[in-house]
Amino acid sequence: MILLCGDPHGRFDQLLRAVATRRPSAVILLGDIEARRPLEIELAAIADLTEIWFIHGNHDTDSDSAYDNLFGSSLRERNLHGRVVEIGGLRVAGLGGVFRGQVWMPPMASRYSSADVFLASCGKGNRWRGGLPRKHRSSIFPLDVETLWAEQADILVTHEAPSAHPHGFAVIDELARRLGVGKVFHGHHHYRLDYRAARERLGFEVHGVGLRGVSDSDGQVITAGELDGAN
Repeated sequence: MILLCGDPHGRFDQLLRAVATRRPSAVILLGDIEARRPLEIELAAIADLTEIWFIHGNHDTDSDSAYDNLFGSSLRERNLHGRVVEIGGLRVAGLGGVFRGQVWMPPMASRYSSADVFLASCGKGNRWRGGLPRKHRSSIFPLDVETLWAEQADILVTHEAPSAHPHGFAVIDELARRLGVGKVFHGHHHYRLDYRAARERLGFEVHGVGLRGVSDSDGQVITAGELDGAN
């Protein structure tokens, strides 16, 4: 069993409880982690119980500390962004980050095809630690999506949502179909919506896990998101 954890925003108690109870083979955090300490410290209680994986969200580049506690942690190699990894017997593809108009806001054409192209046009005064501006280290570039096109997977995990969500994107639909996945799990949007009516149109299931919610890889709710039912 794999557990998927919706945007923690610095709180991990719901995930720690779910792992202690369910003992999954792995957990995947769906971005906006905002760890207040290095991630391996925040999740030390479950480190010996399960594998820990993640994708990043837009808020994970809001500050130096949020960035360093994730991308500078000893778990940094567990970022699924832009690759497919076999986890718990399933092939899982990851796409972290968000679309930003300064880079790419589908369906509009992109302004920069890759982070390297953006960096080449970026003035030295805008660079962060000698490279890409910190904010844009969580921006999605076309190359991030294209890198996954030739892959095959069972599950796609994203921070942004596919088009089933009112603020989702058809480019994620296309990626899911190219990958041949049966399910997409996303974070970012804190309400868990019912996407069942979209399944036939899309050709795959969609599950939004919700704010600090936990679901299993079959789409079953383990811990309801904090805003579930609030509207």
